[in-house]
Amino acid sequence: MGEERRAELARRLAAVRARIAAACVAAGRDPADVELMAVTKTVPASDVALLLDLGLTALGENRAQEAGSKVADVAALRPDAQPRWHFVGSLQRNKARAVVAWVHRIESVDSARLADALDSAAARALDESRRTGPLPVLLQYSVDGDPARGGVPADALLALADHVAGCRALRLDGLMAVAPQAADPDAAFADVEAAAARLRAAHPAATTLSAGMSGDLEAAVRHSSGVVRVGTALLGERQLASL
Repeated sequence: MGEERRAELARRLAAVRARIAAACVAAGRDPADVELMAVTKTVPASDVALLLDLGLTALGENRAQEAGSKVADVAALRPDAQPRWHFVGSLQRNKARAVVAWVHRIESVDSARLADALDSAAARALDESRRTGPLPVLLQYSVDGDPARGGVPADALLALADHVAGCRALRLDGLMAVAPQAADPDAAFADVEAAAARLRAAHPAATTLSAGMSGDLEAAVRHSSGVVRVGTALLGERQLASL
């Protein structure tokens, strides 16, 4: 069964990489400039281990409790691997301390209160030598301004960026966004691209743009995304119930 799953994941990975490469060619971009992140929420650690075997090291999780146990399980399965765990979902402030010990980057900062909680937790992790440097974060941008979907609206983006930049234990790396389901992807990602440009103008080091998923990665690549977050196209239907 393990070899069959590895072969399936290898086929899916090749197909997703081919889509990214084709999108880059169509957009006049270098495929090396677009990173593929596997969104591994609700899939077993054994799948993550196989992805690591296949050379994919950027991994996205969106549930703090599930992710924490999975990080440990994957470390036991592949002790020599060097996965980079990204938190891509809504994060409760009271989970900040647990997450900062293992996360490579938080991609869903959408409020000053969350930034402050992460800053405090990251500062403590630095003081206790559980981290070796500031915690990289992306601001989650809201295309439609719907608070139920998370994200900072356009008119509050730069104020939040300034706040994060002033946090001693955080490092502002850029922007993350999800296109609303009912939206035209090109229109949504054109808005995201413009927001990312505004952010870079104010904070030149904030160069990362993470946008695009299984169904709309081509449109995101057309609009300058440097990271695409792919779950279903890579892993198929989820193997575990969401926690």
